[in-house]
Amino acid sequence: MKVLLINGSPNIHGCTYTALEEIAKVLEAEEITAEIFHIGNKPIRGCLDCGVCSKFPGKCAYDNDTVNKALDLAKEADGFIFGAPVHYASAAGAITSFLDRFFYCGNDFSYKPGAAVVSCRRAGSTASLDQLNKYFTISNMPVVSSQYWNMVHGNTPEEVKQDLEGMQIMRTLGKNMAWLLKCIEAGKKDGIALPEREERVFTNFIR
Repeated sequence: MKVLLINGSPNIHGCTYTALEEIAKVLEAEEITAEIFHIGNKPIRGCLDCGVCSKFPGKCAYDNDTVNKALDLAKEADGFIFGAPVHYASAAGAITSFLDRFFYCGNDFSYKPGAAVVSCRRAGSTASLDQLNKYFTISNMPVVSSQYWNMVHGNTPEEVKQDLEGMQIMRTLGKNMAWLLKCIEAGKKDGIALPEREERVFTNFIR
């Protein structure tokens, strides 16, 4: 089993990475492969609703940033953890643009567990978590929680490591992700089928 951890910070080894690294250590100890992918520090296009991905599922028309690289890695992942720094009390713009396209481009993440992690100096963490969790709840993905909201506090990686409660929350999240993945795997081996899906109904509020 494999978990793909997305580092949505422009800083490759900053505060967000420090939180994800703590989770990755736990996953590896649980014999689950953990790969941390950095979205980079170059501009990431927002989704323009061009519709090209409907013709080529799993691939975005824009291939000059890291979204398609992550989509390729996602094909082998059984679970996902997305980490984001907090900018102006919400998830940073780059990870927001990244996730809009990552989730829109046709990969089916249904029934693969997902979790969000946020890093902030002081405030805006819960609003950012609410924002990120919506990607899972529109995608039939079980949401993995911890013993408190999935956040760390600090202005540097060293300060994040001093957030003892935050780091414990990351370790608990890693254990919970590993447990859920193992439960899903055991269910598959026991012949438990995924939920039957109805044909999707789309309505507009004006109807």
